[in-house]
Amino acid sequence: MLNLERLRALHAVATHGSVNAAAAVLHVTTSAVSQQLAKLEDEVGQPLLERRGRGVRLTDAATLLVGHAERALSALERAEADLDAQRRSVVGQLSVAAFPTACRGLAVEALRRLNRLHPRLQVTLSEEGPVPALPRLSRGDLDLVLAKDWSNSPLAVPEGLSRVALLDDVADVALHAEHPLARRRSVTLSELAGDRWITSEHGSFCHDWLKHTLRTRGRDPVVTHTAGEYSTQLALVAAGFGAAIIPRLGRETVPPDVHMVPITPTLVRHIYAVWRTDATRRTAIQAAVEALHFAARRLVKGRAAATGRPAARRSRSTASPRSSSSGRRGAPRKRSTPAAPSSG
Repeated sequence: MLNLERLRALHAVATHGSVNAAAAVLHVTTSAVSQQLAKLEDEVGQPLLERRGRGVRLTDAATLLVGHAERALSALERAEADLDAQRRSVVGQLSVAAFPTACRGLAVEALRRLNRLHPRLQVTLSEEGPVPALPRLSRGDLDLVLAKDWSNSPLAVPEGLSRVALLDDVADVALHAEHPLARRRSVTLSELAGDRWITSEHGSFCHDWLKHTLRTRGRDPVVTHTAGEYSTQLALVAAGFGAAIIPRLGRETVPPDVHMVPITPTLVRHIYAVWRTDATRRTAIQAAVEALHFAARRLVKGRAAATGRPAARRSRSTASPRSSSSGRRGAPRKRSTPAAPSSG
């Protein structure tokens, strides 16, 4: 019978591209991985890796085994999740990644709640955008990811991942106080299409979103400055160097020379919690999603109290991993709310 830990080592090499990378992910030495692979080769009676320059290439036999290993590891994760659900105890470790504004706007409050309700659960949080984080989630390097999308740029959830909506986050345009439209109750993007813009770095999701969105208004946007942090973008707006799209979630102090003006139609980005479908029944996943919903509802109620407006419908959602959408079913969920971007 094939040894599961040796199959895990082979699967890690196939997923991460090298023995060194596999060792780092598995938290063992490279020699330990090499020994596991050598023993697996003895078990199957065929070579599994071929040297190619400084790297390795999987043989046909290894490729075949990797497919079986993936299914075996997936079944093992489901079995562990089922046992975890049967115990109903929220313990163990949970690794979470979130983009910057979700880190400070949602994740910190959710972690506070988890720490209070489930002190035996050890949560590690890393600040990371969804583009690099979702592949790491699929590989098993992470357990939960906070991701985002916009109505004209929906999130593609890889197969094997599930998601649930947490919050719809409105974005405004930041204008210098002396801008002709700075004191308007709202503006359209068409009215601003000819302005100079400040956004995130070239090639980023937000940079590409802004260019695409403004081009649909008939103008090729002029991006004069780029910055990854919204605080830097706001400082550039305050200095009179252009306009910027700034979401409300996790928004930092706005400089006195900057006016935040709502956009018509409203720009909304959708915030999701994403996890591996096989881990849906893990009590840690369910507890974390519940805590994120709690943080989202609390945030929306605070905003509603400050503005005197009722809370948005999606933000009151109490959906759990059991009622989520799965990447296995293909198309993203339909939405009734319009939407828009951000560097974090």
